[in-house]
Amino acid sequence: MKLLLVFILALVIVYEINNESFAEKSTYFDSVKFIQYLDENTALEEVRNGNLDIYYDRISSDRLENPKSREGLEVFDSTGRSYSILVNPAESNEFNPFSLKDIRFALNYLIDRKLIVNELMGGYGAPMISNYSPSDPEYLTIIKQLETFNFRYNPALAEEIISNALKENGAIKSNGQWEINQKPIEIIVFIRSDDQVRKSIGEILASELEKIGFTVKKDYGDLNKAYVVVYGSNPAELKWSLYTEGWSRSAFVRYDSVGLSQMYSPWFSNMPGSNDPSYWNYKNDKLDEITQKIYTGDFESEEERVLLIQDAIAEGVDQSVRIFIASKIDQFVANEKMEGIVNDLGAGVPSRFTPINSRNGESELVIGVKQIYQGSWNPVMGLSDTYSRQIWGIISDPITFKHPFTGKTFPVRADWNVDTAGPNGKLILPDDAIMWDPIIHQWKKVEHGTQATSKVRYDLKFSNWHNGQKMDMNDILYSLYFVMEWGVQTDENDKTYDVEFTSIASQSVKTIIGIKVIDDDTIEVYVDYWHFDNDEIAEWASLWSSMPWEISVAMEQAVLDGKVSFSRSGAINKNVNWISLIIPNDAQTIQSYLNEFSEKKYIPNSLKIFEKDIKYFDERYTASSEWVKSHNHAVISNGPFYLSVYSPESRTIVVNAFDDQSYPFKLGHWSEFEKTEFPKITNINLPNIIQKGVQLEIDIDTKNADSVLYFLTDSNNNSISELININNNSTKIIIDDEKIKELGVGAKDLKIFAISDSVLKPDYYSTSFLMVENNGELPDLNQDNIEYDQNNSSEFAWLLVPIIIGIITMIYIKKKRK
Repeated sequence: MKLLLVFILALVIVYEINNESFAEKSTYFDSVKFIQYLDENTALEEVRNGNLDIYYDRISSDRLENPKSREGLEVFDSTGRSYSILVNPAESNEFNPFSLKDIRFALNYLIDRKLIVNELMGGYGAPMISNYSPSDPEYLTIIKQLETFNFRYNPALAEEIISNALKENGAIKSNGQWEINQKPIEIIVFIRSDDQVRKSIGEILASELEKIGFTVKKDYGDLNKAYVVVYGSNPAELKWSLYTEGWSRSAFVRYDSVGLSQMYSPWFSNMPGSNDPSYWNYKNDKLDEITQKIYTGDFESEEERVLLIQDAIAEGVDQSVRIFIASKIDQFVANEKMEGIVNDLGAGVPSRFTPINSRNGESELVIGVKQIYQGSWNPVMGLSDTYSRQIWGIISDPITFKHPFTGKTFPVRADWNVDTAGPNGKLILPDDAIMWDPIIHQWKKVEHGTQATSKVRYDLKFSNWHNGQKMDMNDILYSLYFVMEWGVQTDENDKTYDVEFTSIASQSVKTIIGIKVIDDDTIEVYVDYWHFDNDEIAEWASLWSSMPWEISVAMEQAVLDGKVSFSRSGAINKNVNWISLIIPNDAQTIQSYLNEFSEKKYIPNSLKIFEKDIKYFDERYTASSEWVKSHNHAVISNGPFYLSVYSPESRTIVVNAFDDQSYPFKLGHWSEFEKTEFPKITNINLPNIIQKGVQLEIDIDTKNADSVLYFLTDSNNNSISELININNNSTKIIIDDEKIKELGVGAKDLKIFAISDSVLKPDYYSTSFLMVENNGELPDLNQDNIEYDQNNSSEFAWLLVPIIIGIITMIYIKKKRK
């Protein structure tokens, strides 16, 4: 299950095998050094001079605006981050204006999204009003819903809405300042000071709120401080009112089942309160119901899924607890000698494939990063920030991943066969299928006649763990046990409960019906889950582990003994550490449990029926304990690199190549992702004068495109759209006179997308014009004043071609914190 992949997020470490020197290499570099560079100007010069090979953070566009500034560099336009405002809606003893939905909603008119894109981002971006930007495959699914909100920068309207809501709740304005109960209404804006864009966004918003009459306090900090003040505090304490968030992605996702839950829904533990029972928590049953259906595949067709997404977006934007502002196109730099960089449409240059596939003839790859450590390194509810995920991605191999240019799920450490009776049929489980029962805490056979919607058989590609021990089926079975045991809260005294993890895992647990182990590396998984794409079923049902079961057992016992917590919220609630296996003290805690298990010949209850050889267990405990002793951390995984050194003093992390003969992927395996041809609009011939009732013809020349999609919209949100195939790199948009007449005179917005069937990153052209009555004249169209045109402002959009077709037919159809 996907949730298993959360648990499976394991940490990375490697143990050198005796015959390692004879193993075939899987990476071009022997080691990768990640070193912190906070200042982008310094990092830029270090890349140019060759002291850094790549910088894993954006470089301001004004530093790369001419050929001379790009000397010695290779510059990549990459999928950038997105920005949002998290709003504290808590009801408290003190008056909180943002507990009122109208005031939250009014913020959408108080934020000048175009100013932020054009000035703060230098035009390298696009306004957003939902969690999906033009760079997301689901964007066209919701474009109609987004247009209905018609958000424009309108501070007068925002002030009117806010003033009316405040007056209705007993507030008065005295000498230009809002008061209630004879006290000023204070707002605390937590502003990220380590990101210039977010710093400016926060200060602009604070200024707008001060103009309206609020007393505004600005609190500056980085992600570590935000984990405490924003995400870690009780919202009812009102330690913060607004927070400038930033998000990035680790992969390009064709069918997103998580994003809406993560950004809008309380059940996912990412909204104010984080489902901590001792805190005030944001509640929205409607959003929970809709997004859980999307997450668990509770739909019967692609069209029904589209409707669910639209409903969730409409409710999420309307509630305005998390308000999206803009997406950004970031420019990344590498030294000109670098080859083999994979510029993933989701992760950009810092994709997991870049360190694995890149090369420059040297033995060590040196990557500059903005931060070297934030949050926690643990595979249950840690590894949630961009910086740790970028390193973790090359330490641990997942069972599935997303194609960097199509977003489709493909197998990494397994081959599979999917058999489904969905959406309405059922399969009968074999009588020898089993399942972990969290009530009686043991494995048991499923009842005769048990049914499931889908079955997936996996042939798993095991290898050695970094500590030299072989991966085996016990690692897989323990990961399933963990999700089932910790994903169900049996009663209020249940110790295997985590305030964040359990809420998320519970949705996966509902769909897991049973498993059948076929042989040492083959397993069948039965789930109540259906998707119109079989590979999505395979991803959902996938069982995998990114760390040895014995590390998981030791972590679990440390949590049960009250020494640490899997999650940030749990750590704050219990006043213990948020366990991080990269930290020496936490690693030593793990080691002490491993030694105790070895001494007591301990066999976990979840593995007793599968393995009884004490020698096997002792070898596992000993190998991992020795690993901690020699490396001073407990990060052990199965990827092409292992964690060698974490040095907080020098702000570096070094990973070494895991050149082990058991590793399944050899040198150059991912080279197919190096180069791709993107669609491009090379010329558009748009008439200078457009008259009402006269057929409109637009000639378009393209390259590497299979079709064009256009949207022509008027000020009342009436629109005309069509998907048109391309022959010989050119096509013509023809809109007949009757359709033109229906739009009437006045301002019109035109958007044109050039689309490739194989690379889901279209070129994007956008402009506006006036339509006049017959014989009317229109001023010459200024082609230099085009908003978000890729050729002028580098605004990109990634659209899902199959969905686009469905959209036209119907009329139109884990992110990480930074």
